[in-house]
Amino acid sequence: MNPPAEPESGDSRADSAHHRPDAQRRPVLESPDGRSIGQLLSDVTSNLSTLMNQEIALAKAEVKQAGTRAGKGIGMLVGAGVAGLLFLVFLSVCAWWGLGLSIGLTWSALVVAVAWAVIAGILALVGKKEFERIRALQQTTETLKDVPSALTGHQEGNRS
Repeated sequence: MNPPAEPESGDSRADSAHHRPDAQRRPVLESPDGRSIGQLLSDVTSNLSTLMNQEIALAKAEVKQAGTRAGKGIGMLVGAGVAGLLFLVFLSVCAWWGLGLSIGLTWSALVVAVAWAVIAGILALVGKKEFERIRALQQTTETLKDVPSALTGHQEGNRS
């Protein structure tokens, strides 16, 4: 048998090992640019922290902008409500004055007042019915009752 041949000078593996002395001295847990895993993790953590800070700043800016727009919208709706109320007051005065020409101002004022009392009563009843229909957090309350048995691994005790 022939002894194993020495690598020829044209063998790329042999050349790369001889021409790159740092390849054998570089620790296994080091990146090609010379940073350790700890430094790489530190860079990743730093970049993640920067990203999160930028996302929080963006969210704050969006919330501020949305709050400003919501404030303007609420102001406009309040203004519309006041204008609507004034419209109803002047419409009531008009109805009172118009009826007053035929039945007298005293009786017409009473008719307009009774009409508004009926409208107020109807609105109060409808509002009360809506409040009675509210079942605050009903589904959440039901699912929260199932949490203790789920935490102990007894899901079969949960309601379907």
